[in-house]
Amino acid sequence: MLVNLHVKNFAIIDEVWLDLGTGFNVLSGETGAGKSILIGSLNAALGGKISKEQMGSYADYALVELSFESDSPEIRKIFEKNELIYEDGLVTISRRISAGGRSVCRINGEVVSQTALKEISEVLIDIHGQHEHQSLLYKEGQRRIVDESSEECKTALLSVKEAYQAYRTAKTELTEAEGSGRKSERELELLSYEAEEIKNARLKEGEDESLEERFRVLSNTEKILEELKLAEEALSTGNEAAEELLGRAERAISKIASYDEVLAGFSDRLSVVSEQLSELTGMIRDYADGISGSEEEFNEVGERLDVINRLKSKYGHSIEEINAYAENCEKELSEYSDYDSFLDRLKKELEEKEKVLKKANEALKKARETAAARLSESIEEALKELNFENARFEIRTEETGRYSETGDTEPEFYLSANLGEPLKKLSNVISGGELSRIMLAIKSVVASDNSIGTLVFDEIDTGISGRTAQKVAEKIALLSKSHQVICITHLPQLAAMADSHFLIEKKQADGHTRTGITKLTEDAVTDELSRMLGGAKITDAVRASAREMKQLADETKKNIK
Repeated sequence: MLVNLHVKNFAIIDEVWLDLGTGFNVLSGETGAGKSILIGSLNAALGGKISKEQMGSYADYALVELSFESDSPEIRKIFEKNELIYEDGLVTISRRISAGGRSVCRINGEVVSQTALKEISEVLIDIHGQHEHQSLLYKEGQRRIVDESSEECKTALLSVKEAYQAYRTAKTELTEAEGSGRKSERELELLSYEAEEIKNARLKEGEDESLEERFRVLSNTEKILEELKLAEEALSTGNEAAEELLGRAERAISKIASYDEVLAGFSDRLSVVSEQLSELTGMIRDYADGISGSEEEFNEVGERLDVINRLKSKYGHSIEEINAYAENCEKELSEYSDYDSFLDRLKKELEEKEKVLKKANEALKKARETAAARLSESIEEALKELNFENARFEIRTEETGRYSETGDTEPEFYLSANLGEPLKKLSNVISGGELSRIMLAIKSVVASDNSIGTLVFDEIDTGISGRTAQKVAEKIALLSKSHQVICITHLPQLAAMADSHFLIEKKQADGHTRTGITKLTEDAVTDELSRMLGGAKITDAVRASAREMKQLADETKKNIK
């Protein structure tokens, strides 16, 4: 569950700390008070886009931080995969956005990628924005609901995506081969010549670098030997040589080393340095003895570098690229020397990929049909609980007649909202209020199938009132028995059901307008419900109605199962 929300310098929010509870959390307030800004900050923390208008004017950065408590095994797996620290079931997600638009996302203090952030947030929280229910009108949104409701669908969909990509690759290769046509004898001869030229050179990876190094040494042998001689003499020849001076210091310190442990340490270190210096002198002498090279070797190295550099100028900037070019030449020779056989092979490969894709599509279709049947029944029952008393709901899996990475079938939602009406496509028969209730019905069904701890609804009550509003309130209250629910609402029926009620309001101070959030006491809840019921003028009768509404809501919640 989401235990704390910290927002700083986001739109007209200066700084807000919000401690949330279990069960049903309601946020209410006047229109324009900043309720949608709060949802925007949640989306921002979870990787959503942020416009310049959303940046506040109180600092040169914005910060949103979410703290969750979760013991989900799935969260543990994601943390382990991304090498993140997971301690005491606490997950803290933060995002800091600079005025220039750059942002950094962190989870438990560690910088993470957008992919890891998306993986973790999808397990922790589900946010339903004001306009999300519009996705129900489009096939993509309907398909996503069906596919995400079933592990079988998710697995089958991955198989379809992989098979479709393989099919597309095979089809592209065949199309390109057919488009390029047969190669002429001259083209084949050129390919053969280039492949043979590279093959005869017998290039080895890293050979050019070692040859260039050896060439530099051979080109400067005289100078290297001269400087090595000077170095050796400075280290080991004469009374003032480094070896002689170091030996003198070592002998002097050894005479007094027994008087103090520090002096003994000096003696030991001098002994080590003396050994290292002697070893270094020997290494210099050995290098000088082995550096000499013949004029023949110098010419051989130069000629070999000429061959390599000539091939680089023709076929690639490195030996790896040259060898890859030769492999490609040999591949084309093999393919185009017998063009008809080459095309036949590509056609057979395409046929095999298509068979795999068809099989994957069939598995996805069956998984979708199973999920659709289960969802249809559950959603229809949930709709009846939301005052669609005579509703019939059905999800049909229909053929598209084309291949795609989402399969060759599409789920389509059908609804009959009233007794005696035939089932029709959802997009043809739905109103705004009905659409929000259908989305709530779907959310309530899907939520019971997953482990997401926190559900956020931003004005799910759009377009509803009266008895229907009461049904929606009871449905959300039921959801809050098994999930933490955070609901932004204008309806007093929903607000009365809250376990925790927060007021969002604008305040003016020091010439600035700021949005603040306050957790309401019992008396303050009555005041807010009165405002929601009575508008600008709150009478004693309205206040009494508000108290009665809250009491009835508390009684109703006890009996909700």
